[in-house]
Amino acid sequence: MTKQARRLVIVVRADPVICGHSGEARNLAEVALTRGFTDVRLLTWPIPVLQAAGLPLKPLDRLLPYSKGITVERPESVGDYRVPDGRHLAGLTGRLVELLCEPVPTVCLSMYLVPHTTVVVDAVHAARVAGLNPDVHTIAKAVGSDVTNVIRQCLREGRFGAATVLFTTFLANDELVAVSEYTRDEIIASAAEVDAACGTSFARQCRERVTVSYPPIDSSAYLDLDPAAVDAALARRGLDRDGYVLFLSRVARAKGIHDLVTAYGRMRARERVKLVVAGTGPALEQVRAMARDDDRIVFLTDVDDAEKPLLMRGCAAYALPTRPEPDFVETFGIALAEKMLAGGGPVVTTLTGGTGEAVGGTAVIVEPGDVDALACALDHAVLEMSAAEKAEMAGRALSHAMTFDRAAVFDGLFSSGVTPVAPLGPLPERVSPW
Repeated sequence: MTKQARRLVIVVRADPVICGHSGEARNLAEVALTRGFTDVRLLTWPIPVLQAAGLPLKPLDRLLPYSKGITVERPESVGDYRVPDGRHLAGLTGRLVELLCEPVPTVCLSMYLVPHTTVVVDAVHAARVAGLNPDVHTIAKAVGSDVTNVIRQCLREGRFGAATVLFTTFLANDELVAVSEYTRDEIIASAAEVDAACGTSFARQCRERVTVSYPPIDSSAYLDLDPAAVDAALARRGLDRDGYVLFLSRVARAKGIHDLVTAYGRMRARERVKLVVAGTGPALEQVRAMARDDDRIVFLTDVDDAEKPLLMRGCAAYALPTRPEPDFVETFGIALAEKMLAGGGPVVTTLTGGTGEAVGGTAVIVEPGDVDALACALDHAVLEMSAAEKAEMAGRALSHAMTFDRAAVFDGLFSSGVTPVAPLGPLPERVSPW
């Protein structure tokens, strides 16, 4: 009997963007192949558009391939220079309509409400108005920037019309999901502000309908790392095991990188460990200037997905002292959970936004913005914690982080109608993310 075709389309900022949610999309796509989906597609942006946007990007020549059966589509824009904006949105929306024209049961997952959920809602509406009767189920996942950037900006500036459009677009989907409990609470609180100003009923609908689905992580990429591979990766970078504090994230003020560089200068353990800043982002040049000629602060801007867990495993401590900023609050902290899977030294972070959900009481916690406390916490992790204490904390951290394994998260998110498929034979052939 021929297996019934089923399609999953994820509309997202996919690779090469350095973003935890592009990793989410990859992990959900990979699991979908083992859950009865015969065609999995990531609908995303052309590479030049991502480069022009100034987004932090991974090295293009070292992107991990996807399994055969996953197609990455980057539709070209529609229209010419007389359409100053929206040309690429038209390309994404039009391509999704074409996919919905095909008689294949389809699930559409959008990550980032602006603009990806708009693409899905517009495409489904167009297909239905055109009489195409698509067999489609839509899921909208609100991630950090949706709330802490877009919605909060609308509320700060009194632009309730824009906020109303965002909430109606979100609520037009069949299922509504938030990336953490913190994000869900923020959605409801923001909706209540719009209700108070406009007389709408968004908060009640969000309270009733929004559920939580944590970021899916490929735990196999972080577990059982080859010690020789770790040592080789560190040697290539001039690093030693337990000889550095690692910051591996987007280099931005909200990630606490300025606090960390300042704290490093005050640490007693400074002569024992280097500070490795791995990543790119809008604050990179400013942070380089802060470091000046300090050769104990190492900047790595070309770390790829294969090297990341090796650097995490070899560090004396991992620091992400994230802090709330007007344009961003850490709504989960995917890198924290990845580090907990990889092992290595303790995690030092703050209880900002959803980070408490990510670390689950298995990290060293400091107050956001408290530079002296951050320096003391890192000194404690490097100089004072015993091997037994570190091992006990690492064990609890691993157990907690395993709850975010991509297979478990996928099955929770797609709980209606997924069909597990036992893997047969060799692993699927890998294809380029281009």
